[in-house]
Amino acid sequence: MAIKVNLDLVLVQRKMSLTELSQRIGISITNLSLLKTGKVKGMRFSTLEAICRELDCQPADILEYVHDYV
Repeated sequence: MAIKVNLDLVLVQRKMSLTELSQRIGISITNLSLLKTGKVKGMRFSTLEAICRELDCQPADILEYVHDYV
């Protein structure tokens, strides 16, 4: 996958658990876990906005483009 999700890294830096983030933004732990592991195909901007608001970060802190050389 060419997009790497760094949500786990940002959570550690902010000393916040996935459960706490889930409660703050109203997204299920299951959906956040799928996002964290890169198993989702897309995400709403409203979800990205809520994550960035609660983690006080930019979208680029969470999502990273990585060349997918085959």
